[in-house]
Amino acid sequence: MFTGIIEASGEVIATSMEGSNMEITIRSSLAPELKVDQSISHNGVCLTVTEIRHDTYSITAVAETLQKSNIGLLAPGHKVNLERAMVFNGRIDGHLVQGHVDSTGECISCTPMDGSWEYRFRYPAQFAALIVEKGSICLNGISLTVFNVTDTEFTVAVIPYTYEFTNISSVLPGSTINLEFDILGKYVARQLSVKS
Repeated sequence: MFTGIIEASGEVIATSMEGSNMEITIRSSLAPELKVDQSISHNGVCLTVTEIRHDTYSITAVAETLQKSNIGLLAPGHKVNLERAMVFNGRIDGHLVQGHVDSTGECISCTPMDGSWEYRFRYPAQFAALIVEKGSICLNGISLTVFNVTDTEFTVAVIPYTYEFTNISSVLPGSTINLEFDILGKYVARQLSVKS
């Protein structure tokens, strides 16, 4: 479980395919603090550390992850948003994030707003019931608040700290981003569909 508050960034230094799995090696200041079998959020995708070497570590993404997220698009040089699993004895500064990406979305605009940025995204209409005005969304692992929500689009505002500290600054119109909708909304939608 995560909060969507990005802890550090990493740089992809190598990728390779092993059957239907993608092996990814990442350089990060977090590497010396990690341990094998630990869960780390990578652009919002929960993946397990499989190997650690000095300032790098490796993870494996299975076919399901590659189909439902932008992890398969990673290449050497790409920046990745990182967050270690939350500790349940502190504040939750974002919202409850599982690291289980529901879908990808597409950036359709990025507008500078004199000190901040507004991003507009398109998402699959099948998820419209899971996104509400002023609700939370996890976008590439970042907990953000949505507004101007329609059945296929939403907007988020990004402050300078988030813009500089995460990979949102590299998101341009046409970019594919990972989306995880609020888990509470998913449970409510499920209960309503069962009762119908």
